[in-house]
Amino acid sequence: MKYINANEILPKELVEKLQNFVQGEYIYIPTIKDQHKNWGELSGFREEIDKRNSEIIQAYTSGNSIQELAESYYLSVYAIRKIIYNK
Repeated sequence: MKYINANEILPKELVEKLQNFVQGEYIYIPTIKDQHKNWGELSGFREEIDKRNSEIIQAYTSGNSIQELAESYYLSVYAIRKIIYNK
């Protein structure tokens, strides 16, 4: 989540109205329920993680050990086990 100055995106009247409630503080404005994006969806990172996890599962089913996968992907043995056994 990044910081956006309200003066840059909101009408002056709305900023003045908001200042009646909060000034100089961060405020979180939630997304509309139907428009909520899951973690990593906007950046594409979720897709990269899913691809990596699929590669790990494929390598494991092809005979690579959990220890080898942990070293190859720079993850802990625990993380590799979670990936393999949760899919």
